[in-house]
Amino acid sequence: MGGSRAHELYRRFGREGRILPGSAGQRAAAWWGGAGPPVADGVMAGLTALSRALFDTRDEGEILRLAMDHIVVAGPYSAEVGYLQVDGDLVPSSRSGKSHAVALDRSVRELDGRDGPVAVPGRPWAWALGLRGFEELHGYLVVTARARPTEAECSVLAMLVRDTACALSLAFAQRRRREDALELNRLREERGDLQWQLISVVADLGYERALHALTAEVAASGGGEEAITRALYRLTGLPALVEDRFGRLRSWTGPSCPDPYPEPDPVRQDEMLHAVAREAGPVRVKDRLTTLVRPHGEILGVLALVDVRHEADEHTTLALEHAATSLALELAHLRHLAEVELRLHGELVDDLLEGTDEASAYARSGAVGHDLHRSHYIVVVQWSNRTTDDSFAQTVGRTASALGMRSLLTRRSDHVVLVTDERPHADALHEAIARETGTPAGTIGVSSRCDALDGIPHHYQEARRALEVRRQSRDSFGTTFFDELGLYRILGPGNGYGELETFVHEWLGQLIDYDSRHHTAMVETLSRYFDCGGNYNETAESLVIHRSTLRYRLQRIRDIGGKDLANVEDRLNLQVATRVWKIVLGGPG
Repeated sequence: MGGSRAHELYRRFGREGRILPGSAGQRAAAWWGGAGPPVADGVMAGLTALSRALFDTRDEGEILRLAMDHIVVAGPYSAEVGYLQVDGDLVPSSRSGKSHAVALDRSVRELDGRDGPVAVPGRPWAWALGLRGFEELHGYLVVTARARPTEAECSVLAMLVRDTACALSLAFAQRRRREDALELNRLREERGDLQWQLISVVADLGYERALHALTAEVAASGGGEEAITRALYRLTGLPALVEDRFGRLRSWTGPSCPDPYPEPDPVRQDEMLHAVAREAGPVRVKDRLTTLVRPHGEILGVLALVDVRHEADEHTTLALEHAATSLALELAHLRHLAEVELRLHGELVDDLLEGTDEASAYARSGAVGHDLHRSHYIVVVQWSNRTTDDSFAQTVGRTASALGMRSLLTRRSDHVVLVTDERPHADALHEAIARETGTPAGTIGVSSRCDALDGIPHHYQEARRALEVRRQSRDSFGTTFFDELGLYRILGPGNGYGELETFVHEWLGQLIDYDSRHHTAMVETLSRYFDCGGNYNETAESLVIHRSTLRYRLQRIRDIGGKDLANVEDRLNLQVATRVWKIVLGGPG
């Protein structure tokens, strides 16, 4: 029964050229189920080796290439073209080359999964054999021969086709498993990413809620600098600080605050401000995460977190930016209030300095919360390296307030004026302003006590006289009180310039004329000599001349002026004359 079955398959497959029904596995089962045609041992060994190689290969293209390259194991065959099913289309194998015609491709596709004859030029026998799996077509193998194959050769070819199809089924299944595993892994990773994103979103929302809660707490507590740094420290765990734009500490919350706080370098501070201003967000400056407080583009200060271990993350940056925004709004509000207060105070003080009616002055001072019924002092402040603008005036007012001085304030072209109800303590105000501005290059003049409003203009002139005397002295920076000027109190404006000029001409006229004619500095030399207490070394050093030159000049002064510097009376009058010449009359010219 088995032999006649194989013979019938051979007849249909090899002689009639009709389609052999069923899969390669079914054909092989038919052949191997009966006696079948005999297969030589050598052919069987080659077929077994090829089968092992096919099943050891995991790449579909490589399996098809092996089958085509070793088709001769099955008999006198040539593999013309191999096709693989890729995304529903039959794609020629790279092993096929370009020799196959488009007509052959069309013939194979028209078979629609069945086996059948095809036309190959120069080949009397050509068949397209389907490489089928259990439920799908994996491809085609187009085999040709120079003569019709025998039944035994057909049997061996059927076995090779079966093994190739099975190997492709296994390779396709393994590829699908790999793809499924990769897809599953991708989905797991995607799910993990989504879970982390969800966790991150929840954490961000929680952080933002905490941030808003602390912001509300800051607002409820008044929103000052200390409230901001306290909230920032609680939220981030990092020490938080606020500096003014000059680098001076205004608030610090957290451990390790330097004591004393480092004195800022103006040049480096400006470089740092410009570097941070060029960036869009917080910038790391050494061990600090720093951002600027600048409402409307004007830098009012610096807010920073001390992050020595570089622990700051995006939440820390968000908190710092949020705190800087809150602080900027608060400082801008305070700045606006200060400007309004400065304007109101300035208008009142300007009128007081010029003279105004008492009833109006009392009413206006009461409106700004100041009591003009008390005794007052007039304080004039001038700083050599600072423009006398609103910012400097606010610095002076804020510093005076911090010292407990209740005052009204205005500014003039080159100085700030305070009307305060307490006498400043020694150099306390000067030292405090020096700390705020970063330089001690400033002078302060303080009037004597003023007990009546109509005396304020006169006491304003006293304060200016005290400031001018200090500026003309050897130590020009510091505070001078008018009631401590001694002799210089009578040298102020209003004390008769005509008489003062006569006095100066009497004692210095010849020296002044000599200086004018010869372009020398005899009067200035004499003034410096008295300022230095008659010390030759100090005088020569201040004039940047040699001691011998100084001795020569003093002798010439004796000769020209006819005055004896060793005489107590002459010496006193000459010293007073030089001070009047320098302070009241303005010196040379």
